[in-house]
Amino acid sequence: MDKNREDQLNETLMLFYFAYRTFIKEPDRILSQHGIHRLHHRILFFVARQPNISVHELLDTLEVTKQALHAPTRQLVEMGYMTSEPASHDRRVRELKLTEKGEALERQLSDVQRGKMNEIFESMGSDSEETWKEVMKSIIAVDESKTEDGSTT
Repeated sequence: MDKNREDQLNETLMLFYFAYRTFIKEPDRILSQHGIHRLHHRILFFVARQPNISVHELLDTLEVTKQALHAPTRQLVEMGYMTSEPASHDRRVRELKLTEKGEALERQLSDVQRGKMNEIFESMGSDSEETWKEVMKSIIAVDESKTEDGSTT
């Protein structure tokens, strides 16, 4: 890769980093008022999209360890944001669901981010959202094409 292209990509990486930092700033502030963190938000977000998601499915979605998920999940249950109940089809499976309190917090957090995205896409024109989604899907596809040893398939 030539130096000019490397510099261009470094600028892209910096923009990506600074955009992400800005994107999470307000939700992080809201989370801190509740004494919880970014992983709690991710849990709330995905449980809101898939009520009665199993703990195992959530682990797969978030790509975190059982140990990393256990404490935040327990905290969200103890704080009344979420329930954890045995599944009707298998009592050994725990299913997670947001309470009204959890739905309200998740909506507050995600509304901030949805609002930012909506404002940006509206200001940039009709194709900007689809282009952005294609870039994000391409980043995901590159990650998913790697094997466990780091080589590509």
